[in-house]
Amino acid sequence: MEAVTEKLGQGAFSLELNDDQRDVREWVHGFAANVVRPAAAEWDEREETPWPLIQEAAKIGLYSFEALAQFYADETGLLLPIVNEELFWGDAGIGMSIMGTTLAVAAIFSSGTGEQFGEWVPQCYGTPDDPQVASFCVSEPDAGSDVSSLRTRARYDEAKDEWVLNGQKAWATNGGIANVHVIIASVEPELKARGQASFVIPPGTPGLTMGTKVKKHGLRASHTADVFLDDVRVPGRCLLGGKEKLDERLARTREGTGSKRQDAMQTFEATRPTVGAQAIGIARAAYEYSLQYAQDRKQFGKPIIENQAIAFALADMAMEIDAARLLVWRAAWMGRTGRKFEHAEGSMSKLKAGEVAVWATERAIQILGGNGYTREFPVERMHRDAKIYTIFEGTSEIQRLVISRAISGMMIR
Repeated sequence: MEAVTEKLGQGAFSLELNDDQRDVREWVHGFAANVVRPAAAEWDEREETPWPLIQEAAKIGLYSFEALAQFYADETGLLLPIVNEELFWGDAGIGMSIMGTTLAVAAIFSSGTGEQFGEWVPQCYGTPDDPQVASFCVSEPDAGSDVSSLRTRARYDEAKDEWVLNGQKAWATNGGIANVHVIIASVEPELKARGQASFVIPPGTPGLTMGTKVKKHGLRASHTADVFLDDVRVPGRCLLGGKEKLDERLARTREGTGSKRQDAMQTFEATRPTVGAQAIGIARAAYEYSLQYAQDRKQFGKPIIENQAIAFALADMAMEIDAARLLVWRAAWMGRTGRKFEHAEGSMSKLKAGEVAVWATERAIQILGGNGYTREFPVERMHRDAKIYTIFEGTSEIQRLVISRAISGMMIR
């Protein structure tokens, strides 16, 4: 065995977490257990942004660009999913209020220049004494899964070197309350998705207003609202990537030689394993709670876990959660190490994790019986929180479309 290990050397396959990964996991788990969970039911009922908890996360360094950079710097790609799983194990609504900013940061990172990243990302987070949030705005009332149909327009005013944006965004996490908004808008509508670009809207820019806050089925501690843009003027430097790069890309697209890169899809593809990890955190929380409940709850003189129907349901939950996590870890590792997603592995991870979360939380309610259907027990909230993971950042149907196209090489419709 030693000879085999020596021959394999550093390339030996292992799923063992290193010391840094374990330390960070324990740190985030402690915050989730001691700060997030005790407050979860209250903020779910209030349906308000839990600013005190965001500030607590900022004060310990969890909510900051420095923390995100540390998580992303992990060469295996696993640390960011690990952090998200632990945080959302605590509570998904509060977890999203803390991690929702990450999507805007990912958009700036994937589309912007180094100078833009350095200017805008610190403003996404604010300071521990005055924390801020950021919002990534893509979806519209008539354009959800079909991002090629965006109607928000961006027009360049050459005389003033300003971009003028008009339109409406829907379902925006932190929309309207964010310090920094990242907006996907169409510059040349005839080019559809290839004619879109990303823009940063600086804090306090006139013309950007919040519409009605959405009252949601789940993730109720996370703010979601429409965003209206009425002649919003931003300096030319707010176009992520810069105008020269955009003009070159649009020219190539008109000539038929442009890449298939889309700003919105580029961001979503990069974040899908992380979103999958969030779903796994919810599923794991429901599984652990129902396992403990089944061991403690007695019917007919014995713990209900001694009934095969309950024991087998828990066995299936444990297996499905582990399988989903492995898909997420594979996709995260591939993305971080530059492996190409030949078979839509990112979509696979998000699809599996989201559907497992819905399925596992439903099983948890069934195991708890009538108690599981009440708000006195947390699995009811977990079930509500889980459902969005088969809808946002690509519905389950869209993920299956992406996967089927990848494995067949055909334009499945």
